[in-house]
Amino acid sequence: MSMLAVGVDLGTSGVRSAVIDGDGAVVSMATADYGTTPESRSDPDCWWQAVCRCLTSQIATLRDAGHTPDAIKGIAVDGTSGSLLLTDAGLRPVTRALMYHDGGFDDEAARIALHAPDPHITRGSNSALARALRLIAEDNDGQAAHLLHQADFIVARLRGGGAVSDVNNALKTGCDPVNGTWPDWMTELIPQAILPKLVLPGEETGSISFAVASDLGLPAHTVLHAGTTDSIAAFLAATSLTPGAAVTSIGTTLAIKLYSQKRIDAPEMGLYAHRLGGGWLVGGASNTGGGVLKAFFNDDELVALSKRIEPNQKSGFDYYPLLEAGERFPINDPALQPRLTPRPKDDVAFLHGIFEGIARIEAKGYGLLAERGCPFPKVIFTSGGGSKNTVLTQIRSLHIGVEIKPALQTEACIGTARLAMNG
Repeated sequence: MSMLAVGVDLGTSGVRSAVIDGDGAVVSMATADYGTTPESRSDPDCWWQAVCRCLTSQIATLRDAGHTPDAIKGIAVDGTSGSLLLTDAGLRPVTRALMYHDGGFDDEAARIALHAPDPHITRGSNSALARALRLIAEDNDGQAAHLLHQADFIVARLRGGGAVSDVNNALKTGCDPVNGTWPDWMTELIPQAILPKLVLPGEETGSISFAVASDLGLPAHTVLHAGTTDSIAAFLAATSLTPGAAVTSIGTTLAIKLYSQKRIDAPEMGLYAHRLGGGWLVGGASNTGGGVLKAFFNDDELVALSKRIEPNQKSGFDYYPLLEAGERFPINDPALQPRLTPRPKDDVAFLHGIFEGIARIEAKGYGLLAERGCPFPKVIFTSGGGSKNTVLTQIRSLHIGVEIKPALQTEACIGTARLAMNG
């Protein structure tokens, strides 16, 4: 009987799961949303209920495909990076959850700066560590037993207790990814007792609770594996984990990731390294991307105008396409102004200039990685809505000087399933 593994992805709007076999082939998939209100996306109980619905549906889909759930050997979960909550010992939330996009915690950032040996560790008032401090301050009754990231919470519920986190989710909360520990200076800010145990992505963290397995139709022998963040899971789905493997995702924003044997961590320039598979996944995210395109053109206009662009010709414009002031990578400048002028009367020429601006930003990102000792990619796999525009892809390839191919798989849950299979 071929062994199977399940990956669960907690995305921004809902849950997706995938079952893969030992060869990495996708056997079946399932989805479930968090609820009908915007508030459900930040409600831990809604996360858990959506995961339960998704896995129940996944088991039914698996059976329909002619497979037995008894073949499932493991599960791993990924979640949105930096989403946090506090729970009591019974895993009941004792505060609200703070999501990856919640920020404005200036007082907390100032406290972190007093203790962190490296001022860049603070990562400002929008950091995961600042969110953690705000949650602790909101625990008025002192009931908190566990500080958990979104993926940690779901795995703890599946396991029936305990607090374990992977070093990818915990990176921006302050962990030391080299040693896999919480640094001593953090104990001045957060009670050590509530910090989760740290493990590597894919590492076994226990077995599923018998009661949960029975409720969801999963085998009682299912092993739980440490997961990762949603963006890293998407990388694992898009390409193989080999030195020089690179993935660019163009959604609302643009993010690049490259697998390297050398750790390059420079948060002062928006560059981070996550420990993964014996090496480091290095990357950064720019505020350029599909959000800029959709601010000027609808989907039909993008298709029609793109057909009239000649990729091998230069537009003549030097744009830095941003929706508003502020950039993270490859220039880390919260005051950087968008550069989208002069705007020509011809929309084809304007779109051509924006495409080239996006391509230059991506090329500069990979160039900065190479300058710091990472291998320059020989091929780039790409995902996200922007990757579907073939003209933009051609322009990107010309500026970077490498072939750009579609991602092998685009769903993060498939990458997470690979962690469970190979962990």
